[in-house]
Amino acid sequence: MTKEDRHALILEMLIKHNSIQVTDLSEKLNVSSVTIRKDLTELEKANKLYRNHGSAILINPYINNRNVNEKEKLATEEKRIIGHYAAQMITPADSILIASGTSMHALARNINQNNKLTVITASLQVSEILAQHENIDIIQLGGLLRHSSMSVVGDAAESILHNFSCSKLYLGVDGIDLDFGITTTNFMEATLNRVMMQTAQKTIVLADSTKFGRRGFSKIADMDDVDIIITDSHVSNSIAKRIEELGIELIIAK
Repeated sequence: MTKEDRHALILEMLIKHNSIQVTDLSEKLNVSSVTIRKDLTELEKANKLYRNHGSAILINPYINNRNVNEKEKLATEEKRIIGHYAAQMITPADSILIASGTSMHALARNINQNNKLTVITASLQVSEILAQHENIDIIQLGGLLRHSSMSVVGDAAESILHNFSCSKLYLGVDGIDLDFGITTTNFMEATLNRVMMQTAQKTIVLADSTKFGRRGFSKIADMDDVDIIITDSHVSNSIAKRIEELGIELIIAK
């Protein structure tokens, strides 16, 4: 088998399994671990995979902070469908928390409640979207404004939450690593998100399928703290199975 053949098979296996161990590749391709490591180094330099602790994954798991306007252009249809499903879970006279991020904007655009609804949010854009509904009472959290996300963070936002109790929190994340947990790129946002989780009876994560297997800089919580994940139909069967094995309700929006 030529080096090019090995590289093609390695990428084919990664597409199927998302990640694979060096030892498994060595066994399947019948070459030494040293040869596999050299192959992975070449493929990583070509930006075709990412090496990580004795294994390889298809994409770099670490996410950089990006402006909200840039994020709005990513997975727009998936976010719209996820937002639609999430909005159906709101009940009459509900009191909910909505965090920040473009998935939260999609949720807000799908909320069309004829009944009374109370929303607490860190996102200025969520408040702006929901302000058109007279029957929705909006509590806009105050604090330090993050220009990249147009949302607030900090002690002022966190302290007021101790006075409330909500039925559910809708939470957007930058990454979901089923071993590490849910993450975001900003540590102050992660801290606020943790306080939000304590304020709500249920935590519902809205995440398109590109978020799986990725990590932001700051950990929000372990997977045990998540009650429901709503994602799109592109999520892999292996990830879906693991989520259900963790005891988390998975809703695949189609």
